[in-house]
Amino acid sequence: MDYSFFDLLRLIGSLGLFLYGMKIMSEGLQKFAGDSLRRILTAMTTNRVTGMLTGVLITALIQSSSATTVMVVSFVNAGLLTLSQSIGVIMGANIGTTVTAWIISALGFKIDIAAFALPLLAFAIPLFFSNKSSRKSMGEFVFGFAFLFMGLQNLKANAPDLGANPDMLAFVQNYTDMGFLSIILFLFIGAVLTMIVQASAATMAITLIMCANGWIDYHLGVALVLGENIGTTITANLAALTGNTQARRAALAHLAFNVFGVIWVLLLFYPFTDGVSWFVEHVMGVSDPAVAVSFKLAAFHTAFNISNTCIMIWFVRFIEKTVCTLIKPKVEDEEYRLRFISGGMLSTAELSILQAHKEISLFAERTSRMLGMVRELFYEKNEEAFLKTYARVEKYESISDRMEIEIANYLTQVSEGRLSSESKEEIRIMLRAVSEIESIADSCNNMARSIKRRNEFKSVFTDSQNKHLDHMFELVSQALTRMTYILSKNEAIHEDINPSYNIENEINNYRNQLKSRNIEDINNKEYQYQDGVYYMDLVSESEKLADYVLNVVQAAIEKKI
Repeated sequence: MDYSFFDLLRLIGSLGLFLYGMKIMSEGLQKFAGDSLRRILTAMTTNRVTGMLTGVLITALIQSSSATTVMVVSFVNAGLLTLSQSIGVIMGANIGTTVTAWIISALGFKIDIAAFALPLLAFAIPLFFSNKSSRKSMGEFVFGFAFLFMGLQNLKANAPDLGANPDMLAFVQNYTDMGFLSIILFLFIGAVLTMIVQASAATMAITLIMCANGWIDYHLGVALVLGENIGTTITANLAALTGNTQARRAALAHLAFNVFGVIWVLLLFYPFTDGVSWFVEHVMGVSDPAVAVSFKLAAFHTAFNISNTCIMIWFVRFIEKTVCTLIKPKVEDEEYRLRFISGGMLSTAELSILQAHKEISLFAERTSRMLGMVRELFYEKNEEAFLKTYARVEKYESISDRMEIEIANYLTQVSEGRLSSESKEEIRIMLRAVSEIESIADSCNNMARSIKRRNEFKSVFTDSQNKHLDHMFELVSQALTRMTYILSKNEAIHEDINPSYNIENEINNYRNQLKSRNIEDINNKEYQYQDGVYYMDLVSESEKLADYVLNVVQAAIEKKI
């Protein structure tokens, strides 16, 4: 056979160009419409039909069901979608991904789209080097579109000519004439190939080329397509490995949905495939066998996913109950781990920012609890109870250090992806907010240490000092409550910062009053100088904590964290 190792490398390189083009096209479109995609996905309702249509729209736009399902699993992990909503979106993603096959069938085999690839690149160059973020993203989209079809053209050109190599054709024929067993075998091959390539669109392109070149018949091509529908679920399951319980349930729901669809189609295999074949030949009027087989596969892919969705959309609650039964909640799903982001596969870079938003809001809530512990310590007389609460404060401070590092590492990882300039600026501000929240934890820990030192030296505050510190703690608590409220809001507006400024000014003025009064009280022998030191340490640290709170609020308002 006249097919060298160099020819094989050219074939693999062509597949790489196809995958790279699809990736660049998808990322360019996501960056161009990033905010719109976020709004669409986060505005999900409990209506399963709306969720399904959203999945169709998103996947048809970004041309990757894997990207959509990883995104959905990430959103479930982040608490932005419920499990029930996610199942509807995943069903829609299965329909949306069929658009790829139609594009390849209609353009890739009928029109020499690769001939227009270089002119398209010429058109995209000014956009690609534009200073405006939206134009640059659109340039990337056009670049990706051109690369995708250049890769497809090269795949066809560099594939081995089985017709001219009877020996290799005979090898393939050994596995194509085993009846229904061949269907099962090619289904398995399609699943494994898609798991390896991690892109059902690429496997679909390979399947269309194999059928168009006459290597395999229509029925075996259908078997490969069915296998691809199972193989594509591996991406979401990999993404969910390090996710929470709900994320793993969403990924399992995707697998269950596709496996069920494949099972019922196998039971009705020949009537279903022959019906699709009749539709393409007699309704669509496609008679050329070389072209017809591509349209038949595209039509089958669409008919299969639409039929499966129409059946299974009525069983969303059943699927939800099934996956909830199979995957029990983790015992270790306690509050001391990152809840919304994990070290596994990222969803798309632009949309990963939403997960970080959610985690920062939770980080702020956890940190603000430390002030409540400090207030408990302030009045605790029982030494054992005091040490227990003090240990909790230290533990929370240690946790906040780890959370700061993990969130910062996640944001750094996200920033390495393809991001718009606006999103890069947003990440910079988010990193600043994370650092300020950790400083709040440090301040609470410092106050706990001051109270512990006061107790060790048997220092006792007067009723007046206790009353003043109570009021200071109350003001700081109001500031923290306001901060967590703003962080939890989807749309923080500039007017939200005014109450925070008012509280901060009140704290500053109160600190100055207490500072002046402290000197007078010491001079008047109201209490010892050392008592005044511990007292002012708590007052000053409270004021410092309020400064950190205001910095977080300013960051949140600036970029709506």
